[in-house]
Amino acid sequence: MMTEVQRDKTVLIIDDSPINIEHLAQVLKSEYNIKVANSGGPGIEVARNQSPDLILLDVVMPDMDGYEVCRRLKADDATRKIPIIFITTKNEMEDETLGLTLGAVDYITKPFRTPIVRARVRNHIQLKHNSDLLEKLAMIDALTNLPNRRRFEQILKREWARCRRSQEPLSIILLDIDHFKQFNDHYGHLAGDRCLSRVARALPIPLKRPADSVFRYGGEEFIAVLPETDHSVGLNLAEEMRAQVAKLLIPHAYSSTNHPYISVSLGVTTTTPNSRSTPRTLVQLADKMLYAAKNAGRNCVMGKVFNGETDYDLDPAGA
Repeated sequence: MMTEVQRDKTVLIIDDSPINIEHLAQVLKSEYNIKVANSGGPGIEVARNQSPDLILLDVVMPDMDGYEVCRRLKADDATRKIPIIFITTKNEMEDETLGLTLGAVDYITKPFRTPIVRARVRNHIQLKHNSDLLEKLAMIDALTNLPNRRRFEQILKREWARCRRSQEPLSIILLDIDHFKQFNDHYGHLAGDRCLSRVARALPIPLKRPADSVFRYGGEEFIAVLPETDHSVGLNLAEEMRAQVAKLLIPHAYSSTNHPYISVSLGVTTTTPNSRSTPRTLVQLADKMLYAAKNAGRNCVMGKVFNGETDYDLDPAGA
């Protein structure tokens, strides 16, 4: 019987023999989605584009042998975590040792026995599923269920590189809940946790594109990454976030302002990534814009376009 873990899992078979491909596909197709490639180069491309859950890889192939395919897959961030099982006629200890040293998780010699192949594939699919789940949990903030700061840094690095290649603008929004310490002091930390959770659920509402993401940055701070987003759109989205939090009407009778509800201050910055700047610089400027919003009375948005200057002007031009 197919387990829940096996559903929608994909196995990529890379082998130059149509007979071997057909045999393996027949063995596994009732439990997994099957992708095939008949040589190393196309197999690598399928792995990059399809992100299979496991690869069955022959060693002896023309042009590029399985060992070299494995080396290239393990050297690529997009494919290095995909488990590889060698299935081959090469049955010497040195061959198996080399395959495992290169990063394969298992080594099966031909002629293989069908129950053994099924069992090993099933085991490694389960291990990959468990590993992916643990990695996902490690990237999620337990209180708010938003991606955490570690995940933010990964996504910002990725989107920075992508926007640098395409020369598209990248915007970020850094926001902070106003007077949150006073809220915690007077209402208690359980109420503070409930407040953080409600704000976290409200913030993504204005974001419509899959690439736009909100993260818990730490404490009462949140941050959004908006690839291919110019400054005016970033400012508008920040204002919509501010308005969404205001709609929550979470009472805050102990703020130092006359505003009786929880509010947020937001800093927005935008740049087209280049060699003269870094993602860290963009975050630092967003932080300065956040403090400009606080100094302007809180519950507002301030922003600035960053053009890559070393000494940037901090006079905000905001909403």
